[in-house]
Amino acid sequence: MGALTYDFDDETAIVTGGASGIGREVATRFGEAGATVIVADVREEPKREGESTPTHERIEDAGGRATFVETDVTDPDDVAAVVEAAREFGGVDVMVNNAAIYRHGSVLETDLETFDRLLEINVQGVLAGTRAAARDMLARDEPGTVVNTASISSEYAQLGHSMYDSSKGAVMMLTRVAALELAPYDVRVNAVAPGIVKTAFGAEGPDRSRDEGLILEDADVPDPLEREGEIGTDIPMGRMAESEDIAGPYLFLASDDAEYMTGHLLYVDGGYSIL
Repeated sequence: MGALTYDFDDETAIVTGGASGIGREVATRFGEAGATVIVADVREEPKREGESTPTHERIEDAGGRATFVETDVTDPDDVAAVVEAAREFGGVDVMVNNAAIYRHGSVLETDLETFDRLLEINVQGVLAGTRAAARDMLARDEPGTVVNTASISSEYAQLGHSMYDSSKGAVMMLTRVAALELAPYDVRVNAVAPGIVKTAFGAEGPDRSRDEGLILEDADVPDPLEREGEIGTDIPMGRMAESEDIAGPYLFLASDDAEYMTGHLLYVDGGYSIL
């Protein structure tokens, strides 16, 4: 079966949470497509066992152009600084807001301090990234794209996911509002909604974040890989996704092939959302 190829030569892409998981694969794919990639994360090293080469070095080793900027997405100054760093390469053309964390807890169990922390990373971080990138694009009078990481949780409630589902629902609406406001400036804003993915969160156990570079302190979350067969039967395509399954749609939404798409939530979930 054929595969799409993309050309992002002379473009700069920022990927938050790009050290591990989905973000690592997305950053790598943009590098392979010719973009200069800025990996923005709180940590440089990947989390998956057996992987030691930082994402930006992985891209460079393959002949691409990349750099790492330590970035805490909860600090708007950090986010503005990584966008400013893109000016060295001509300015940001593609902003991927991927960094997020997961916390488990029912409505009755949810700790409000923990909920605030999750919203700060998962929602405020997306707003800060979208705002900083859009300001740069408008200042340069250049078109651009923002691709956010949403989730099947953006629209589908799951037991024990009161905090995470709420945050991803907010990401969905933030994507749509930003798309509405920025459309007159030729800045498109879309989101990818992954299903259940074998990222470092699943592969390395419950003490890790879902798909970005942040560590969970004390979450009590079952390892999806321990239930892989069981979970797979709940997905029409019969398996959890690999990060490689998720990355392509980010490039599509950022490409000219999607130039008439904005405010869209693109499900990449093996059919889970049709059940």
